[in-house]
Amino acid sequence: MFELLATDSSTRARLGRLTTAHGVIDTPVFMPVGTQASVKAMDPRELLESGTQVILGNTYHLFVRPGLDVLAAAGGLHRFMNWSLPILTDSGGFQVFSLAKIRKIAEHGVEFRSHLDGSPLFLGPKESMHIQKVLGSDIAMAFDECPPAGSKPREYENAVNRTLRWARECLAQDRAPGQLVFGIVQGGSHPELRERCARELVAMGFDGLAIGGVSVGEPEHEMMRAVELAEAHLPAEKPRYAMGLGTPAQMIELIARGVDMFDCVLPTRVARNGTAYTKKGAVNAKAGYNKVDFRPIEEDCDCYCCRNFTRAYIRHLLNVDEILGLRMLSVHNTHLYLRLMADVRQHLAAGTFAEFRREYIANYIPSKRVLASRQPQPQPAESSPDA
Repeated sequence: MFELLATDSSTRARLGRLTTAHGVIDTPVFMPVGTQASVKAMDPRELLESGTQVILGNTYHLFVRPGLDVLAAAGGLHRFMNWSLPILTDSGGFQVFSLAKIRKIAEHGVEFRSHLDGSPLFLGPKESMHIQKVLGSDIAMAFDECPPAGSKPREYENAVNRTLRWARECLAQDRAPGQLVFGIVQGGSHPELRERCARELVAMGFDGLAIGGVSVGEPEHEMMRAVELAEAHLPAEKPRYAMGLGTPAQMIELIARGVDMFDCVLPTRVARNGTAYTKKGAVNAKAGYNKVDFRPIEEDCDCYCCRNFTRAYIRHLLNVDEILGLRMLSVHNTHLYLRLMADVRQHLAAGTFAEFRREYIANYIPSKRVLASRQPQPQPAESSPDA
């Protein structure tokens, strides 16, 4: 299932290959977020042309709309959205965090009030795994409790206890043919809780392990520490997935800490706000200095946007509210993320990752505007990870 192909001699970075029911995934890998069976502003052809290997869907949101009856009648999520490559589905555990105002945690799951109409619905380990079986995703995530940053120690402990109990229930449920299941390590920045959660999940025999409870309001240094605390107790022979992360520079640093898989809404979310990623950081594509700049967003980028359009044209589209502008920024940003992962894999194979990392980080200027990735949105109806 997972083959470790190479490791970096001076960091914990890894080159690997994950085999799933719908294809092989080369790692490290970035997974564009398709919360509601669509990566926002992009069509499948654009995703494939950008080098997408796997996308992410969301159990809670797909359960609410279009509903299990529609998805079952369609023959599963792959057929419904006409996507033939692998899909990973979030369990709905993130909505325990993002929809905190309209949910109540119980011992066997979570009672939600629909973010659409307030109707009651219940999601627990059994329900989540059944939904993911109907979806037919290649990788299903165990249902967990994701507490916000700054929770009290007792709250973190309770979340770990529930996460472990629910993880055992998830493993006991039926799966779709060939479906892999990943457990999720919680515990905040508490070393003893991260170690306990990781060790117990490893002993359960999950196909892979994810690091959850990051990018939930904590500063970046605490996020890095939480990943390090969990990764130290994860086996080398299983894939490692940091959930909901991050900026390009963050992903480089997390790869150096042993992470193999990422998902994040940032590429398309910031595109819709007029922000473009470059190798040197994020830039404001709507800014006035682009008015007569007839260069592409990035000179050496081979995405469709940079091959065909200029900064001046993209700025014009954004300023007159033409949807093509945000679509092209979404294409460019997603392509940049995927190209970065391909470059990392090449450097890992060549044994030059450490040098690549130093140069990339030295030239990258972080932007406070785009550091948050999975923060809850102001309105409940907009609480989708890619709202």
